Amino acid sequence: MRVVIAGGGTGGHTSAGLAVAATLVKSGVDIHWIGSREGIEARRVPEAGLPFHPISTGKLRRYWDRRNVSDLLVNVPAGLVQSWALLRRLDPAVLFATGGFASVPPALAARALGIPLVVHEQTAVLGLANRITGRFAARVAVSFPGSGAGLRPDRVVVTGNPVRPELLEGRREAALGGFGFDAALPLVYVTGGAQGSHRVNRVVGEALPRLLGLCQILHQCGDNAETGDHRWLQDRARTLPPRIAPRYVVRPYIGAELRDVYAAAALLVGRSGAGTVNECCNLGLPAVFVPLPGASGDEQTANARLVEAAGGAIVLPQAELTADRLVDLLTRLLADTAALKGMAARARTLAVPDAAERLARLIREVAGP
Repeated sequence: MRVVIAGGGTGGHTSAGLAVAATLVKSGVDIHWIGSREGIEARRVPEAGLPFHPISTGKLRRYWDRRNVSDLLVNVPAGLVQSWALLRRLDPAVLFATGGFASVPPALAARALGIPLVVHEQTAVLGLANRITGRFAARVAVSFPGSGAGLRPDRVVVTGNPVRPELLEGRREAALGGFGFDAALPLVYVTGGAQGSHRVNRVVGEALPRLLGLCQILHQCGDNAETGDHRWLQDRARTLPPRIAPRYVVRPYIGAELRDVYAAAALLVGRSGAGTVNECCNLGLPAVFVPLPGASGDEQTANARLVEAAGGAIVLPQAELTADRLVDLLTRLLADTAALKGMAARARTLAVPDAAERLARLIREVAGP
């Protein structure tokens, strides 16, 4: 059987697809992926050894931007034609759409060609792309009960959100040794997602001397040339006193070593995209989430609040994020090891460990014999 996966743009959309792909490949399914040229999937899918087919895409912006015109009139139609040609040639039994703007042209092409469609939503609320494609999908898989509002209930299935299998195999010692950290100090992993977060980066940079009195930090900051955050953080690191300088490591991107970082971290501080939230829940990692305001209908706030309600995280709105507030919060959290362990256990209650297997079964059911 051949399955085509479509989607990407962010780590959440890509990680879910890769986890399902790994499960399907084990049972002999032939996987191909359609995505954007610029999204994170363009790097991570080939790294996973899967055939990747880039198409022209246009972002689904719900605000005025001059690029909306070129996307609507040029990029989206071009992507639709490219997707139609690819799907005719690949002739899959089913198209699995993971969301994001890159999933819309392939989903529309699949509908035109009569190819069954399964859509997966990773967040606590349906994203715009999935609200569009979910209306004609054979099934819409959601990560949390109640996430399929507005869709036909008989087509909505709760599967959970899968985590990449390799993330479950991390070794604490590998992260400590690889980054030169001290096993006696708690490690805090700071991340703004694949693209980084300018606000989180700057606040952490301002608070560095005080934070490093409490812990050691691995900081994934992104590589945004417009903000210059990576270089700015490197400059800040050079001014640290020699005694605490080894406690801080900044990287624009964390690759395969992420599994070891998760195994070593005592706490995560960062954005609350679907991928990050899902990984924290599956791995039992307590978090301080700073949701990106207004992201895709404020889905990041919904994600973060869901984990906070379960007791597995603390939500720190961006409007309240200051160096003083961050230092105070981490001082309190890192001083109470028992409380952190309790947060970890409560975060795990939201995980669905067999989510990838559930999605793989659903895809096979929709594909038919």
